[in-house]
Amino acid sequence: MANAQHVISLGLPRRLADLLVVEKLISQKQLEEVLAAQRQGGDKLGTILIEKGFIKEEQLLEFLSQQVGISYVSLSSMEISEDVVASVPETLARQHTLIPCNKSKDRITVAVADPLNVMVLDDLKMMTGCDVKAVLASETEILAALDKFYKSASSQEVLDEIVKQSNVSAEAAEGIEAVEDKPEEEDIVSLEKSAEDAPVIKMVNLILAGAVKAHASDIHIEAFPKDIRVRYRIDGVLHEQPAPPKKFHNAITTRVKIMSNLNIAERRVPQDGRMKLKIEGKEIDLRVSVLPCTPGEKIVMRILDSSGLRVQMSQLGFEPEPLAVFKKCMEMPYGINLITGPTGSGKSTTLYSALANLNTPDTNIMTAEDPVEYQLHGINQVQCNPQVGLTFAAALRSFLRQDPDVIMVGEVRDLETASIAINAALTGHLVFTTLHTNDAPSSITRLGMMGVEPFLISASVLMVEAQRLVRGICPKCREAYEVDLGWLVKLGVPEQQLQSQGGKVTLYKGKGCEHCASTGYRGRVGLYEVLEVTDAVRAAVLDKAPARDLKNLAIKQGMLTLRMCAIRKLLAGMTTVEEMIRVTASDVDT
Repeated sequence: MANAQHVISLGLPRRLADLLVVEKLISQKQLEEVLAAQRQGGDKLGTILIEKGFIKEEQLLEFLSQQVGISYVSLSSMEISEDVVASVPETLARQHTLIPCNKSKDRITVAVADPLNVMVLDDLKMMTGCDVKAVLASETEILAALDKFYKSASSQEVLDEIVKQSNVSAEAAEGIEAVEDKPEEEDIVSLEKSAEDAPVIKMVNLILAGAVKAHASDIHIEAFPKDIRVRYRIDGVLHEQPAPPKKFHNAITTRVKIMSNLNIAERRVPQDGRMKLKIEGKEIDLRVSVLPCTPGEKIVMRILDSSGLRVQMSQLGFEPEPLAVFKKCMEMPYGINLITGPTGSGKSTTLYSALANLNTPDTNIMTAEDPVEYQLHGINQVQCNPQVGLTFAAALRSFLRQDPDVIMVGEVRDLETASIAINAALTGHLVFTTLHTNDAPSSITRLGMMGVEPFLISASVLMVEAQRLVRGICPKCREAYEVDLGWLVKLGVPEQQLQSQGGKVTLYKGKGCEHCASTGYRGRVGLYEVLEVTDAVRAAVLDKAPARDLKNLAIKQGMLTLRMCAIRKLLAGMTTVEEMIRVTASDVDT
């Protein structure tokens, strides 16, 4: 009989335990005694059977082999190469009581003590990139092989060797005191090894898969002195998630860096990278940013799911009037169309939708982006890299020698880029680009502040579109409620829009359910403010009119502001009062 202390992981489902009685390998009375012992102590059935001497370990393994359909082998009669053993980390092998015993180009054979632990086989397949075949072996033999191949010196032996080589006495070594903590000098080999451990791989995979399942746009992993915080940005709002213990932070960071092809040894400066994953059959791109902070590096991953990219303008959520203006300016032969809004407001989606609508075999479309978020077939996309001199301005200069019809510049950041974009528009090219401003009229002012002359702005800009995203009400738990008309008027809702409602107005909100994680919101709705540069607006720009005057003029010409669009979505039951106030500014003071 095997030593009981070695039989620590041999699980046995009740169904197989009953079969032992049927096969007369144990009696019904012995089974009942084992079940009672399990209820009292919590050990696994197979362990208790062997401890009590009701069955030998070899008998039980042969029985399991027949029932589960896994071959039973004796490791003592096998020759195992050290190279084969090196393909599996020691921590994983010891944790799951297994050892690799054979390996070919695309298959690895692993001897396991518990044939019912199929999860570890999946982890091995993901980690090694090979098909994994399991064979059954005695736990005693596996533990002996682990001690043989993964033999490591004890901490005292290591200390003795260090003392011996450094000619420092043990007493002196014990008296050494650390003066300065330098975490960046941590052993890189140890970091890399810990990042390849199965628990760390599983943690990172769970975080990534959970974010995709929750339809998150970003993942935040932050370190604090005593813990880690994991948050998902869902529908524009951060939500905290269950987090692993603090001790795993360095290993998780290293794992993410390895997946993103970043330098795991560099922990002093920010790093940016990308990774591509396949989750539930979908290809997902992640843009990774690592930032050194005091308690540890912070990771932010932007999820770029091309399967969810809407390229039809009608699907974006435009109101009919601004959509008509947008399409009109989008189809002009030359000029600049400006898209504005803060980070995460959907500017890239709007740009890609516009380009997809213009993407025909007779049109040469070129884009300069930093980074390229989505690959679009038929469009020449350039990844800008300022570190090697490929700035937006440099890319634009090259574009003009590439016979383009339509040009998209990721962002106008300086006067040089703005001047080249305007020159392209004035020489017969249709240009799309973005700015970071609060609304459409202030974009005109922003170009002026950059140093662009008013006559160039009025001559080149076709339209400015500003946008925001508000959270939509969850359709599963949406419920109606009534509010006073006067209360909405105080919030800035025009009274003429409420005249048909009577004294009470019906609005909607989400109660909270499993479908929306009890938030009451699911998905997001776009708000679009489109300022067309008409002759009247051009005259105002030439007169250097302030943004407020430009806004009043545009409203008189029929422009819907962001707040007006939000009010329409509110009265249509698509979003809430809270979202309207959170995302848009009032037009009352205009």
